[in-house]
Amino acid sequence: MKFRDASADLLSDFLTNLNKINKFKLRNVSNCSENFRDARLTEYIFLMTKELKLDPAAGFHAVEILQKFIVKHLSELLTEPTPQGATEGGMFDMLKENFPVLIFSCVQLSSKLSFLTQRIDNDTAVRFLHSVGHSVSKQALLESELMVLKVLEFRINDPNPLTYVEVLLEVLGNNQPSIPVERLHELCHHVLQFVSLERKAIFDSLLVSTTQCASPSKEQREKFVAVTEDYMLLGVGVIAVASFIHWLEKWKQSCLAAIRKRADPLGDFWIEEPHGALQQRRHPEEPQQQPQPPPQQPRRRRCDASKK
Repeated sequence: MKFRDASADLLSDFLTNLNKINKFKLRNVSNCSENFRDARLTEYIFLMTKELKLDPAAGFHAVEILQKFIVKHLSELLTEPTPQGATEGGMFDMLKENFPVLIFSCVQLSSKLSFLTQRIDNDTAVRFLHSVGHSVSKQALLESELMVLKVLEFRINDPNPLTYVEVLLEVLGNNQPSIPVERLHELCHHVLQFVSLERKAIFDSLLVSTTQCASPSKEQREKFVAVTEDYMLLGVGVIAVASFIHWLEKWKQSCLAAIRKRADPLGDFWIEEPHGALQQRRHPEEPQQQPQPPPQQPRRRRCDASKK
């Protein structure tokens, strides 16, 4: 369903369902999940979705699929017995070698879940991977995709952060029609991308501010995972930042308009120059007064005593 197409009843159901999913996820969150959210991987996925002309939601969903896959797959490798004839080091080396293809498989799977974007077929996938320096066969792509699905037990349709943002925005617009939801939706995309790329710096700063400790302990960091993985809280924060940016732009425009209209007693006014500078100018409707010459004193007749 497209953004702004849901009815009020559907929005209520969506919000209730998202809240239940979010609470369930927080009860079962892994303490090490934050360790696998690498900014370089996130940026790589965003650039990949842009190059493939996919909907931005596919990028956010691919990040979630990859993060869940890494956490679950590595947990299985470290806890389950090593298969006969294989070594733990060899299995990690194989994972490292196939990792670029696994990343692409997450993007490919996310494209198949979206109704708003084109699906990536295997021919497109092979050409794209070849263009970035990876020679992969169609069979290898299928095996990689199947590996991700099996590790996640085919549960890859969990809501991503953008889903929370869009549902909250729609509820907000439904309750208050005067809110510029479309403009906020556009700003939220940029804010959420920024938060995803600068996630570590943002949440580390928030942790230090919350604990009032420059070097939080391991126990404090583990408890703070419930904050970093709370997508409902993240969605509210992203909308708040987008709203601040939107109204800040409005306030700036209003202030500049007021400055332009404000004239001084001599008919001068202020206009905005390039780079935000303000310069005083004479109002075009008021002609500049030419300086008047000083009034001439009447010439006095000279009295000549000799003529008397």
